[in-house]
Amino acid sequence: MPITPPVARRDPKTIRQLNRTRVDDYAWMKDENWREVLRDPKVLRADIREHLEAENAYTADMLKGTEALQAQLFAEMKGRIKEDDSSVPASDGAWDYYVRYEIGAEHPVHARRPRGRTDGEVVLLDEEALAKGKAFFQVGAAHHSPDHRLYAWAADEQGSEYYTIRVTDLATGEVLPQAVDSAYGDFTFSPDSQWLFWIWRDENARPSKVYRRPARGGEDVLVYEEADEGMFLGVGTTSDDSHVVIHVGNQETTEIWLIPAADSTASPVVAEPRRVGVKYELDHWTDRWVIRTNDDGAVDFKLARSMADVPTKATWIDFLAHQPGRYITGFAAYANHLVRAERVDACDRIVVMAREGGEHAIAFDEEAYALSLDGGYEYETTQTRFVYQSPTTPRQWFDYDMATRERTLRKTQEIPSGHDPSRYVARRLMAPAADGELVPVTVLMLKDTPLDGSAPLLLYGYGSYGHAMEPSFSIRNLSLVDRGWIWATAHIRGGSDKGWGWFLDGRREKKVNTFTDFIACAEHLAANGYGAKGRMVAYGGSAGGMLMGAVANMRPDLWAGIIAAVPFVDVLNTMSDTSLPLTPPEWPEWGNPLEDAEAYDRIAGYSPYDNVGPREYPPILATGGLSDPRVTYWEPQKWVAKLRAHSAAKAPILLKINMEAGHGGASGRFDFLKEIALDYAFAIWAIGHGWEDA
Repeated sequence: MPITPPVARRDPKTIRQLNRTRVDDYAWMKDENWREVLRDPKVLRADIREHLEAENAYTADMLKGTEALQAQLFAEMKGRIKEDDSSVPASDGAWDYYVRYEIGAEHPVHARRPRGRTDGEVVLLDEEALAKGKAFFQVGAAHHSPDHRLYAWAADEQGSEYYTIRVTDLATGEVLPQAVDSAYGDFTFSPDSQWLFWIWRDENARPSKVYRRPARGGEDVLVYEEADEGMFLGVGTTSDDSHVVIHVGNQETTEIWLIPAADSTASPVVAEPRRVGVKYELDHWTDRWVIRTNDDGAVDFKLARSMADVPTKATWIDFLAHQPGRYITGFAAYANHLVRAERVDACDRIVVMAREGGEHAIAFDEEAYALSLDGGYEYETTQTRFVYQSPTTPRQWFDYDMATRERTLRKTQEIPSGHDPSRYVARRLMAPAADGELVPVTVLMLKDTPLDGSAPLLLYGYGSYGHAMEPSFSIRNLSLVDRGWIWATAHIRGGSDKGWGWFLDGRREKKVNTFTDFIACAEHLAANGYGAKGRMVAYGGSAGGMLMGAVANMRPDLWAGIIAAVPFVDVLNTMSDTSLPLTPPEWPEWGNPLEDAEAYDRIAGYSPYDNVGPREYPPILATGGLSDPRVTYWEPQKWVAKLRAHSAAKAPILLKINMEAGHGGASGRFDFLKEIALDYAFAIWAIGHGWEDA
């Protein structure tokens, strides 16, 4: 008997906005009590739950023939994970801090031991024990106090990203009373260990207030309240422990407030007041401030310094001038060195600058690789740590002596089932965009993969918020590559792969560049034998899921299948709903269709949900999480319903909603792989037209 998909009822809702009218047939899928659903999915309205369960059942039925393949893919990916893995210890004072996994565990143990020793372990937090019996458990942040007497962690038990912060007394092992509820995942101890600074998440799931409380529990005191609901908040301390830092910002504007560590109860003072379009970050380098900023037209950022107590713009003096095409992505301060990370043409490097002057770079020779700073606790040290990896090379952790330039390999990611880098080749291609820009594409494949268009190709993309798609190592991608697939990552505009200007050229009024770049990458790959029209699968998640929806509408003929994970596809409705957590903070990225007619028309022109039409759509798999506060469950639900109603093809449109998770999917390290295995099995099924036999 043929498997029939659920048919969603149409209940037209007319929306009038800025003298424009649109009709939404599936607005009913948004539960009016969505805030309560985030905290307790059991209260989801019955008709919505019934439809989601029917969608999940249909997807399971359609993909039933791939169950053995899913199990095999999962086993392969799990086999590449060292089950009893542990991190390289990070030293702080008398202790080495690290996390480790036990065999079979989904979640890690946080621990420490006396510095330089391999015995004397003290368990700080056992996530696996705390997760037992829970459908979802995720630790967002965990920190020891500077005096090493307390350990605090923020846990989310629903996937809604509302965290509870708890503190353990390490002398007694007692979890102290008075947990912090409704918290954002970010918090910090004051440098004197006396206070805990944390961020309150309001009823709309937005971070809006910073509180201070005694580290061992007590009354919360409001430290900072943000009036602009479009701003995010963060808290931390400077590298030299001289200040507590409150970071306020969105995608284009920053404001930082400072509290001197000598008096953690003092009122915060603004470093430099916010100016729309100006981003900055700062750190205190013993006797001066270092500021990374895009001010004064420094599109790819520059470094400035200030000797003032409060580093206002008037005190900034440039000491590393802006260089177009050299994107300074961040920096780290140590007592006698300043380390910065930068990117040129989608390639990373690390540069070490001595306090007394002079600098040198750390770089590698592969065609495509990722290089990142790994942080550390100590300021008075010549040691920094970085991580190197490439699509063919597993992660390697190096300790680097900034004074002697000696690098020490501390760890190489183990692949228990085996990995021979010489079997693979990674290449960097440049795809010409319609306007003449060259879009980097990173390709991973077996060395003997034919370049005649016969190999199936998966093209991955994101292209939003300035997030770069690093050419990193993935234990997951190998399961496709080992089957003769070519894995390609498109470094499209909207990301910062070629600098901050690359991001600016793929946002707001230039957003369509993101979609056309992705299509240009697909066409370039096909023209050079790396793929073929109808033999490619497109893959993206979140804002990358919006990309999937857009390219499905623009060029459905290119794809054998499309995987859209937690896809942001209902852009116009979401950006018009001020009650949703990310709507005001996201207006700088997309525009405000409530007040700006040009923004409305622009978004309406590409919003995937609003542009679904009578096209021959390829097979599509959309996934989501019921308690996701970022991309709400109804976005993929509505999109799938509309696609199915309008598609002129017989190809299946599938929806899989995790009823017990949020934006990141399953919280366990192995359970998450089952979701990836489903995605990859769908890709193989779509390429092989397995759906025709379902």
